[in-house]
Amino acid sequence: MSLMSSSEFIAALRGLSHRYWGTHPFHVRMHDGGLSQHELKIWAANRWYYQCVLPQKDAAIISNCPLPEIRREWLDRIVYHDGTMAGDGGIERWLRLCAAVGLDREEVLDQRHVAPGVRFAVDAYVNFARTRPWLEAVASGLTEMFAGHLMQRRVADMLANYSWIAPEDLAYFTNRIDKVSGEGKGTLDIVVRHAVTREQQDKAIAALSFKTDVLWSMLDAIEHAAKE
Repeated sequence: MSLMSSSEFIAALRGLSHRYWGTHPFHVRMHDGGLSQHELKIWAANRWYYQCVLPQKDAAIISNCPLPEIRREWLDRIVYHDGTMAGDGGIERWLRLCAAVGLDREEVLDQRHVAPGVRFAVDAYVNFARTRPWLEAVASGLTEMFAGHLMQRRVADMLANYSWIAPEDLAYFTNRIDKVSGEGKGTLDIVVRHAVTREQQDKAIAALSFKTDVLWSMLDAIEHAAKE
């Protein structure tokens, strides 16, 4: 098959937006105000496992990438989540949300609430980044293209529907909205620029499809765990 044009390639990637986890029934109920505080706690504690390994995923991409310009650009993602010092960064902002929904810091950090299905899906994502070519690992993160709008809705809907959550508790999302939009554009540019064969394009699309499966599987496992 022949190489797709840039516009065709981008359209194929964006065409996976319907598989993003924004349409998962658990997220739909969250936005509609239909989750109990227990369900929110299980969601936050399990999502924590995903958040805390993102720097490891990004470090794996850097370790596999031979291009210094990409490594320099990608390093900012690790710093964003880990912060420049203790008590700073996206991971700390997620812990603030966990506290707002009623979780003690210790029970989040010791991962006692992490469902096996969530652990399996997240570990598979990190392993993908460690073992696949760097361009495929970067492409898997193109879910960023779909995230900004969902985060904006989440902030508004959570404040409207869950009275015990304050605006400052949602700092992870409010801080991330503009950041993720910029990252999504940057990631797309990298993938389009470096996928120079049809095989690379197809593998990039498959990588993004895999990531949407990871996220969907996480919510499946969270929804099941919240019923126990």
